[in-house]
Amino acid sequence: MSKKLIVTGSMGLIGSEVAEYFLEKGWEVHGIDNNQRAIFFGLQGDNSSNKDRLAKYGSAYKLYTNIDIRDRQAILDIIPQIQPDAIVHTAAQPSHDRAASIPFEDFDTNAVGTFNLLESLRRYSTSVPFVHLSTNKVYGDAPNNIQMKELETRYDYDDAAYEHGIAEHFSIDQSKHSLFGASKVSADISVQEYGRYFNMPTACLRGGCLTGPNHAGVELHGFLSYLIKCNIEEREYSVFGYKGKQVRDNIHSYDVARFIEEFIQAPRVAEVYNIGGGKDNSVSILEAFDLIAKISGKQMKYKYVAENRIGDHICYYSDLRKMKEHYPNWDITKSLEDVFHDIYNRYMEA
Repeated sequence: MSKKLIVTGSMGLIGSEVAEYFLEKGWEVHGIDNNQRAIFFGLQGDNSSNKDRLAKYGSAYKLYTNIDIRDRQAILDIIPQIQPDAIVHTAAQPSHDRAASIPFEDFDTNAVGTFNLLESLRRYSTSVPFVHLSTNKVYGDAPNNIQMKELETRYDYDDAAYEHGIAEHFSIDQSKHSLFGASKVSADISVQEYGRYFNMPTACLRGGCLTGPNHAGVELHGFLSYLIKCNIEEREYSVFGYKGKQVRDNIHSYDVARFIEEFIQAPRVAEVYNIGGGKDNSVSILEAFDLIAKISGKQMKYKYVAENRIGDHICYYSDLRKMKEHYPNWDITKSLEDVFHDIYNRYMEA
């Protein structure tokens, strides 16, 4: 009998990647996704095409479009009904900027929705692994307090303690998070607490720039996907502050799914991991412009807005050493160039 996996947000970038990855491994996947992203971001944020991508797996993939993670009773009912062997929670209001205009929807989705899932799972079983897609925004803007150096095309850390990037012991306190960051902190702490207090196998994956070809990138969320889309369509891209030298680390959704499999196979209690591309897969906006121009043959059209986004990171890349120490079979398999090519090719095929 095949194992059962619940994936919330199963039509999203990470959710659909995880669903497909485990379907390929012979799991039965139950996806919970009411396409709230289309409501948050409009038609350009609509992820429903990923539903069609997963339809080829037939009855092994079951999608519940009528369930909202904010609906407590529905979540209390669905987990014991499915009886999962693991849960991967990717559903979220994912935009740093959008949260301020929809504060209740943001908090109810990110904080309350996560809590509903945790309590429902606890009532069903305390031994089922629960993987939560958190965010590096739980650190707020504190990474901007690290000593920086300005290079020709990027900023970088100028402190040997951060040679490998931001590690999991970095403070989440006393910093500006955005309302999105605050709601995700609440979810992150809840996931850890259910692990510690009830001895449940839980993990918070604090993502850098999680990306890939199945991302419905929009200006307010999905930096790399949206940037590449603008280049292909020859649309003007807005750079907000920091001279376009702000740095992000990009990890392909496939490598995220691979790590989730490693954790589910050998779960630990109340763990936290900074999951991103690391220093090798880091890129500034200016560098991203050059890289996509080489691939597409089109120069990037952009305008510069001097004011940076509130709480935006000047430089952020993840220290991957803890992940590799705990799960030595895992490493990044998709280079930065691979990520760019995969996203570009998907847009060109559409």
